[in-house]
Amino acid sequence: MSAQMEQDTAQLQQQETVTEKAMETETVQVEEKKHEDEDKKKEVAVVEERNIDDNDKEEISTSPRRIQKSSSFKEESESDFLSDLKEHEKKALLDLRSKIEEAILQNKIFEEKKEQEKGKTGEDKDQKEKLKGKSNKEEDSETEATAASIEETAVEISAKQANGDIIDENNVEKAEPDQKVDRDIAIWGVPLLPSKGDDRTDVLLLKFLRAREFKANDAFEMLKNSLQWRKENKIDSILEEDLEADLGSMAYIAGNDRDGHPICYNIFAVLGNDDLYGKAFEEKRGKFMRSRIQLMEKTIQKLDFNPGGVSATLQINDLKNTPLPTKKELRIATKKAVDLLQDNYPEFVSKNIFINVPFWYYAYFALFSPSLSQRAKNKLIYARTARVTDTLLKYISASEIPVQYGGLKRENDAEFSVKDDVKEAVVKAGSEETIEIQAVEVGSTLIWDVTVSGWEVNYKEEFVPTDEGSYTIIVQKGRRIAYQEGTIRNTFTNKEPGKIVITIENGAFKKKKILYRYKIKNSEAEASSSSS
Repeated sequence: MSAQMEQDTAQLQQQETVTEKAMETETVQVEEKKHEDEDKKKEVAVVEERNIDDNDKEEISTSPRRIQKSSSFKEESESDFLSDLKEHEKKALLDLRSKIEEAILQNKIFEEKKEQEKGKTGEDKDQKEKLKGKSNKEEDSETEATAASIEETAVEISAKQANGDIIDENNVEKAEPDQKVDRDIAIWGVPLLPSKGDDRTDVLLLKFLRAREFKANDAFEMLKNSLQWRKENKIDSILEEDLEADLGSMAYIAGNDRDGHPICYNIFAVLGNDDLYGKAFEEKRGKFMRSRIQLMEKTIQKLDFNPGGVSATLQINDLKNTPLPTKKELRIATKKAVDLLQDNYPEFVSKNIFINVPFWYYAYFALFSPSLSQRAKNKLIYARTARVTDTLLKYISASEIPVQYGGLKRENDAEFSVKDDVKEAVVKAGSEETIEIQAVEVGSTLIWDVTVSGWEVNYKEEFVPTDEGSYTIIVQKGRRIAYQEGTIRNTFTNKEPGKIVITIENGAFKKKKILYRYKIKNSEAEASSSSS
């Protein structure tokens, strides 16, 4: 009977223990759920805050005056001045400085592979020792004999050392001649040794830190890997290589944005050419990749790594007529290029603008976007064809935007330069706007450029004489202009005083921005501008 009671008591205690554990588990789950709910609320608040900010930005962007300046490139937390950094950012920078100083002075900046080989050698030794341990008795006896022999030898050596008859071998190893330390290790002309006191060093190190969220160890490894990659692939001499001109037509550098960043244009429609596609990917993918690296290195030559200087580029990626990503080689090369640039050129892009974006590209981007860092994703901007000009104008002045993208810049332009003043007007929804260019002197030649954001307007040009008795001359008959037609340039030489009147009629439901410039050439002065 007592045995039965003890058994029942034990079962009851076991059940109580199980119940208590279940209650504790349930309590933990409830607390975790509360934390998750709080996190979700915070995320919703952040999203709502971002949406409000986005709406504010949209309202600002609709104002035509806003194109004069742009402050969208540098966030407040991305200052290159040490005094502007947050405390944890300063600490990370000091950490990284210390690691680089130590690695350079100890000749360990390129020794990562050697350390890995040493690690493997150590593992091999451990395996051999395990194999040796299989013979027990024989080895034990040999070990005992060897230990006795070593002990006797140690006694003899100690005696000789006391008499000064032998030199300590450890001291001989420490006395090896010092290896030559390369204190001039540099990347893009910027010295990496912090003790040199070059202000540009910190600017460069901050790029690697930002790419690794101010984790000093990760940034240090990234820098070491990049240096190793540059050494193995001879990147420092890549500018001297003569790469094929056909591959160079895929990308080029032209002009600067409003904040001085060099602009790099990438034309992906070139990949639609079967001959060039084969040359770039199927036959010479390696040379194609080197051409991309070479262009990046050329762009970096234009940068200024001093604190407050322009140390990043603006990338324009034209996806018009881009071939579908059905070709495996194209997908592989694209992903490889993205990974390579992200790993070895951190924070060298201020904005990455994709224009003429087709619908299918959004699905394609979702496939390789996981390989991008969140900072890289935040710099991506997409614009459909109808929004190309408006989007580019937020970052680039009209005189720097090529005519094919709705700007005023033409190659080898003999009439205008990027320094010529560009005027701005707005044509409201359902109304018309006129531009007048005065031609007082007879025999003057008037030259003008006009572009309208998104176009889809009615457009005409006339010469209206000052003398009311004279006839108005139609310079360009009124017609509908679609957004594909781009910038208009025209000239007119007057035979009597008057003015050019350009009329733009907007039948759309939203206002449009007009950008124009002009100059007058007369018989007395070869070229005099009247755009001031």
